Amino acid sequence: MALIILLPLAFSLLAWFMPSSLSRIVGLIGSGLALVWSVVQLCSFDPEATQHLDLGLRFVRFSLDSLGFTMVLLTNAVIFLIYLANFQRSIVKETRFTALTFLMQFGLIGVFTSSTILGFYIFWELTLLPVFLILYWFGTFEKQKALLQFFLYTLLGSLAMLLSVIGLMHYTGDQTYEALLAADLSQLGNTGILLMGGFLLAFAVKIPLFPFHTWQAETYTNAPTAGTMLLSALMLKMALFGLIKWVLPIFAGPAVDFWRWPIIVLGLIGIIYGAVVAIKQQDLKTLFAYASLSHLGLITAGIMLGDVATTKTAMLQIVNHSIVALGLFLAAGIIEQRLRTREIAALGGIAKVAPRFAFWFAVLTFVSLSVPFTAGFIGEFFLLKSLFSAHALTGILASSTLILGAVYMLRAYQDTMFGPTKIAVFADLHWSEWTVFAILSIAAIYLGLAPQCLTDFVGHSLLQLKP
Repeated sequence: MALIILLPLAFSLLAWFMPSSLSRIVGLIGSGLALVWSVVQLCSFDPEATQHLDLGLRFVRFSLDSLGFTMVLLTNAVIFLIYLANFQRSIVKETRFTALTFLMQFGLIGVFTSSTILGFYIFWELTLLPVFLILYWFGTFEKQKALLQFFLYTLLGSLAMLLSVIGLMHYTGDQTYEALLAADLSQLGNTGILLMGGFLLAFAVKIPLFPFHTWQAETYTNAPTAGTMLLSALMLKMALFGLIKWVLPIFAGPAVDFWRWPIIVLGLIGIIYGAVVAIKQQDLKTLFAYASLSHLGLITAGIMLGDVATTKTAMLQIVNHSIVALGLFLAAGIIEQRLRTREIAALGGIAKVAPRFAFWFAVLTFVSLSVPFTAGFIGEFFLLKSLFSAHALTGILASSTLILGAVYMLRAYQDTMFGPTKIAVFADLHWSEWTVFAILSIAAIYLGLAPQCLTDFVGHSLLQLKP
């Protein structure tokens, strides 16, 4: 377990001192080793038990259950695929990017394995520094307003979380996960509601949840492709994990009952708002950013229902969202790299000159539309079913994602791949790019055919949480 946590940190330190000519290889090897080692550990991992690790630090201790292991595996897999997808891009030859990416990987794994609330907060904050520097050094922000907005939004949300962490430690006299889970916070009354609200504010910014989403689209659009992948496929998953693992079990009672429906309503607004705005977008990357906002609203609403079966389905959809985000933003990055534009109106006929790219882009488009035999079909179907069971109108409004999603995704694909021919030259996929597309597609189909391999695995942790 120690190696899973410390390996990315070791490679981050190594990357700062190596020549740039080795950056790409070290990044691929380091991320590959982290993924392989976590898979090896999975083979002997008991999902019904929790592994503990104490490195002698006073406020930071680690534990690994099936829920945390799922997120660690997702993190290591996404980091490896990001390096592989960008293997031909100049950004992976930058030692700064390699070092910062490994540092972010270390922070993410810390978030998913921390067994103290203060450790969770420390690693939560640690992830902000590397991603901010990646956006600052390698992004295309003409004005720093969007980047500053992203930083300030996240920082203010984190401040609210810090106040809640301090309050939680003060009222309980402890900070370990087990002690907080056993504490009866229902006695705090309105104080408990406020403490939970601090966490929810930080999570709402990170997910992002309407109306705290205003930083997202411009940040995603102007970030480098690798940076957008990190943000969409990994960073926002910290908040969803925090909801499932920490906030809902610890604050079970009046606080959760108070916040449940306001958050579900905001999720529903995000579903519809994100989809409607996505339909009107002309920039491919911005379109995918708002599509992500829409899908995340559905996941958040499902998690807030709080029952184990729905949460297991939400975990499946979390993994599926990472698959879709990686694939779609990779496709947008490929188009931008080849043609120096992402404007849909300037594209058309790419399928005629790049048939392999058109094929894999189509596969990921259908995966994002949650067609049968994909993970998204299972995830969305049962999330919508749960929301409909909770309240019929909620389920009907959430179901709009099926129709609106088809409109913006099919439009984006048709106009770029089969529209009036405007592209004469377009280099087809490099081996590293089609390999990533193939891995993502296989993963989506496998989870669609055998979702129980994931839902049963995380279920062992969820059943141990306070109802």
